[in-house]
Amino acid sequence: MSWRSLFKSSCYLTNFMLIISSITACNGGQELKSQVSIDGAAVGFPISLAVAEEYGKVKPQAQVSVASSGTGGGISKFCNGDIDIVGASRTIRDEEIKKCSSKKIEFVELPIALDGIAVIANRQNNFAQCLTIKELDKIWSAKSDGKILTWNQVNPKFPNQKLKLYAPASDTGTFDYLTQAVTGKAKNGRTDYTPSHNQNLLVQGVSGDATALGYVGISYYIQNQDKLNLVAVESPTGKCEKPVPVDNVIKNTYTPLSRPLFIYVSKKSLDNKPAVKEFVDFYLDNSWKWVDSVGYVALPDEAYIKVKQKFAKGETGTKFKKAKPGEPITNFI
Repeated sequence: MSWRSLFKSSCYLTNFMLIISSITACNGGQELKSQVSIDGAAVGFPISLAVAEEYGKVKPQAQVSVASSGTGGGISKFCNGDIDIVGASRTIRDEEIKKCSSKKIEFVELPIALDGIAVIANRQNNFAQCLTIKELDKIWSAKSDGKILTWNQVNPKFPNQKLKLYAPASDTGTFDYLTQAVTGKAKNGRTDYTPSHNQNLLVQGVSGDATALGYVGISYYIQNQDKLNLVAVESPTGKCEKPVPVDNVIKNTYTPLSRPLFIYVSKKSLDNKPAVKEFVDFYLDNSWKWVDSVGYVALPDEAYIKVKQKFAKGETGTKFKKAKPGEPITNFI
């Protein structure tokens, strides 16, 4: 079965987890050193999945596990020292850095691709063609909890129809990023919406509800664009922009909802498990080959060069904490 089939399988939809290669019980320190474990964001998961499958062809004895429990869940495991690599669809938070530090876990921050958060509506929706950041704030901020319940409350020109919302769960990087981008504050999202860690289920919800609105990573829209309307977002320049064509993400015209995707690699794992360094080297050399095919956007060529140099130096810590939504990724590598 190909990784594409696995990604869409009912097993993934139910458990949000897929194991690549055969991971056996602990049979000694040497075997543990040959194992590589990745967990984290659903957004970006297909990239790691594709890389792990191809790595297994080059290294048939490789023992690489790939799972997806969300950015927050993955970082929690990472800071506990339970996994070697975490995939993240947002930058690591201050409180997570403190937790890692308390466990003596240092990390190397490596951007691997770009993504645009797609705002999606039902195909029957012919009025929400472009939303402003102010309107998105009114829809998604915590102050709207239990209050903004109809479309005409968002904009009086919209019909008096129930507003049904679908979005990633509150512990995901996608939720965190959009909340910060449209409300200006972290952890400031409303709670009265239908959440899921599985963005395919969000697509199903929006496509099956005429009054629905939601948001997902760009790859989930691309895979289901015949079922959805893609809503434009007004940029700071006043133009209505969409994340497709993907040049809008690369050129940063789809702002503030374009973002980098990361892997964070444990320095302890790099120092003690040669297999981790070998795998990450392969990841950085080859992941760009599959980024486009799984629905994300490749970094500019110069960014990949900088990322590889950063990894070779073993530079730890985060630079992206200073970045604001919409700033060029190359400024912070």
